Amino acid sequence: MFVVEERVASDPANERFKQPTTDGLAVDTNPLDFYAAVTTINRLMKRDVVTGIGIVSPLGLSAPAHFEQLCAGVSGVSRIKSMNPDGFACHIGGEAPAYKISDYVPKSYRKATKVMARDIELAVIAADEAFKDAGLKSKAYVEKSEIDELRFGCNIGAGLISAELNELTHAMHAARDGNQIDLAKWGTEGMTQLTPLWLLKYLPNMLACHVTIIHGLMGPSNTITCADASSHLAIGEAFRTIQRGKATYAICGGAESRLNPMGLIRQQLLNRLTTTQNDAPASAVRPFDVAASGTVLGEGCGLLILEEYEHAKARGAKVYAELVGYAASQDTYSFTEPDPSGHSYAKAIDNALKDAGANVDDVDLLIPHGLGLASHDRAELEGLKKSFGQHLSKVAFAATKAQTGNLAAGSGVDAATAVMSIANGVIPPAINTTSVVDSVSLNVSTTSRKTSVKLAVTSTYSLGGQNAALVFRSM
Repeated sequence: MFVVEERVASDPANERFKQPTTDGLAVDTNPLDFYAAVTTINRLMKRDVVTGIGIVSPLGLSAPAHFEQLCAGVSGVSRIKSMNPDGFACHIGGEAPAYKISDYVPKSYRKATKVMARDIELAVIAADEAFKDAGLKSKAYVEKSEIDELRFGCNIGAGLISAELNELTHAMHAARDGNQIDLAKWGTEGMTQLTPLWLLKYLPNMLACHVTIIHGLMGPSNTITCADASSHLAIGEAFRTIQRGKATYAICGGAESRLNPMGLIRQQLLNRLTTTQNDAPASAVRPFDVAASGTVLGEGCGLLILEEYEHAKARGAKVYAELVGYAASQDTYSFTEPDPSGHSYAKAIDNALKDAGANVDDVDLLIPHGLGLASHDRAELEGLKKSFGQHLSKVAFAATKAQTGNLAAGSGVDAATAVMSIANGVIPPAINTTSVVDSVSLNVSTTSRKTSVKLAVTSTYSLGGQNAALVFRSM
């Protein structure tokens, strides 16, 4: 348990505090150095390693499939097939391959798939892979779970799940008064057209809910809905939970699908989607490139199983990498544009590296957010220049959304990709970043590169000002 004590001091300017302690150790520091003190304490805490990975993306239904296609330079962006996109300005997106959700849940749980929105299905599929990859036999696979369910956490970021319009049609028709919806009729007649469990398909916390029920997890659980930053924030929270000794393992990351009418119209109204590349989907998303014309939406899920290092070692688990740094920041610049100065975004990266006890010179791989929106990319570059300085031109730079589209809360795929890059010694390409905006020098390649990756950083931001960064290290 942490204990915070205040020391009485005659001179407030020199007042000092005894900071949180662990294992009988204390850090005595000036309040101005509080973050450095907490960082020191974090290194005395439990270590978190990645022992399982689950990915669903436009490039494949598994982590190996995704990473192989990513490194081969394959684009998962194509004309949207799940609906007719002709009524929208952007006809392309990054769709996950076809699947049967019943293949990924226990037979006894298949009825529950009726109340799973697509976002939930993506999380359930990725969780199934992550558990199997980690060699953890939960109650989904054996009659008596072989894991400590009370110490297994779950932190899954989610977006605002869009309702399926065909389910709302009858309800809205019943509540119609001329050309308008009568709210009184909606309550008395409209809602009766919906199934009693209808809402359970669209609550963001239902991703974590289904995963924890299927696998019998009863440790610390939370859902974060901070748009594109959700996955990294969720991973960071799980990281801290294990560090503090409140859990032994956690499944964490995020999932989202915006490939539906409501998701598309929101982004179209914000003028964020490319409207000129419908006939050239593979080259449509051009992160940090002078030819960037907008982003496209995608769908996916990236989940990691974090495990306390000594526990993982004791059971002989395969270890991909160690999560050594995390930080988040917030700004209030705008709900529709990122802060062009990149100040807050840079702070998240700076503090994540401090948390890891690392310098920018140590970083071998950077996976940025990189949406292919000119104003967004410039703002992100400003933040990256603040953090990395001259080293930005040296660190390998992999802008992966050119191949997947914007996975939003599913950007946990970027975190999982960073881990796989470390484990496989391969840096993914930046296939559509050929002429960097404003002549900024970046270490990009249109093909993958085989090289040792000892330290990787992945960073993200969301509209509304949330920023987060993660630092992974090879073992």
